[in-house]
Amino acid sequence: MREKTRFAQGAALLAFLTLTLPAPAAPPAAAERSMPSRLASRSLLLDAADRSGLAVAVGERGHILLSPDGGSTWTQSEAPTQALLTGVWLHDARLGWAVGHDETILRTRDGGKTWQRVRHAPEAEKPLLDVWFRDEKAGFAVGAYGLFLATADGGETWESRTVAEGDDTHLNAIVEAAGSLYLAGEAGSLYRSDDGGESWQALESPYEGSFFGLLPLADGGLLAFGLRGHLFRSDDKGKSWTSVASGTEATLTAGRELGGGKVVLGGMAGVLLLSEDGGRTFRLRELDDRKASLAILPGNPGGIVLLGEGGVRPVDPAF
Repeated sequence: MREKTRFAQGAALLAFLTLTLPAPAAPPAAAERSMPSRLASRSLLLDAADRSGLAVAVGERGHILLSPDGGSTWTQSEAPTQALLTGVWLHDARLGWAVGHDETILRTRDGGKTWQRVRHAPEAEKPLLDVWFRDEKAGFAVGAYGLFLATADGGETWESRTVAEGDDTHLNAIVEAAGSLYLAGEAGSLYRSDDGGESWQALESPYEGSFFGLLPLADGGLLAFGLRGHLFRSDDKGKSWTSVASGTEATLTAGRELGGGKVVLGGMAGVLLLSEDGGRTFRLRELDDRKASLAILPGNPGGIVLLGEGGVRPVDPAF
């Protein structure tokens, strides 16, 4: 029996990736609000999104942080949950969604100032790990043990769907690239949908380890990355994959294309991978703080903002 204690919430960074550490019992629903913390910007943050000048980061204990200035300053927003939040998506500078453990789904309609909990199913014992929306109404949330939820009404209601019959591997990431949707997960799982997520085709995987991220590129390419520094590129919608040397065995967890051929990937142990040729080759940089990065945002001026084990960390990537 899969116990709720397999789902992590707390100090260990790998809680998000392995789902194996124990979690404290959830508080009663009436008391379940995130707690204000002057150190929220230094806490574990697992994902971030930016749109139209607004950046939103989410993480442990229901922490949601907002930045209106390229990540230079951050303020905490109260959330109706203390669950570990693992993914966030912004439709524009006002409308967005965040997902996390206990099948928690939050929605904001005012740029992150306030949030409404539109789904919460702790009895299911499945965390959500990523979220993507096509427009203000239609979207998907994915997570552990093949969890795949769909909404057509902006998150008011959610329908459970099956990606592949009999496959209950964790689904870690969902992205759109060149008109198709892609899923990446554990055990080398890769899927593509060419009909807006109604049906999914399993792709031949270049390796059997877990993927934790997918990064669409401006030239139509797609990067897939995960355990032990494994990194692959496809230029034919996932029909074939080419291994890209990462120079590291650290797990890769985040990526961002910055324009002008510049691409940054981040991972465990302070690892940064830098590319100036659109993600075809990378050079390795290791940050002195050795802290893991789980999301990357563009910073000011010309820098980047890393979010993860050390909270918010502005960095000059030094291409």
